Amino acid sequence: MSNTPHPGHSDGADVVERIERNWAIVAVGLIVVLVAMVVYTGLHWTMMPPSRVETIDPTTLHVTGEFIESNLGTAREADGSVTVRVVAQQYSFTPQCILVPAGTPLTFRVTSADVVHGFLVTDTNINSMVEPGYISTFKTKFDKPAEHLMPCHEYCGTGHEAMWANVKAIDRAEFDKLAATDRRLSCVK
Repeated sequence: MSNTPHPGHSDGADVVERIERNWAIVAVGLIVVLVAMVVYTGLHWTMMPPSRVETIDPTTLHVTGEFIESNLGTAREADGSVTVRVVAQQYSFTPQCILVPAGTPLTFRVTSADVVHGFLVTDTNINSMVEPGYISTFKTKFDKPAEHLMPCHEYCGTGHEAMWANVKAIDRAEFDKLAATDRRLSCVK
């Protein structure tokens, strides 16, 4: 047996080297593509931020604008839609109890007066972080009348465990009757 390669056959080391080189090229190419995606995404978000980012000055929430205390709670808007405005602050939600009509599309607009809070309505798809300086907006619908707890699920300080509120979905006809006499609805009058 001779150690000389046969005509038309490559040496085993050459084959292994060629395969390793090809896989190295594939791995480097994949890394380059991923880095390019990250760079592109970063530049794109810098030039075109999300369209629904709304900011607000948390130091003047209770003084001016849509989150003054007399404007909090549930309201039927001029176009017939229903909007719920809530302010989270250490260690409470305002209003403490929210009335909403069942079977009606709702828009929640929530902000924080101080630190990051969690906004969660049990047995629903409502789950959001509420950050000071930003307005969290989300849409939902309660299918049937029910009562739901609304705890803060982001640690916000030493009184965090006592921060919760209630959401009461009531019959739509009952809600409409109450909305005819009051602009802002809450469980507590």
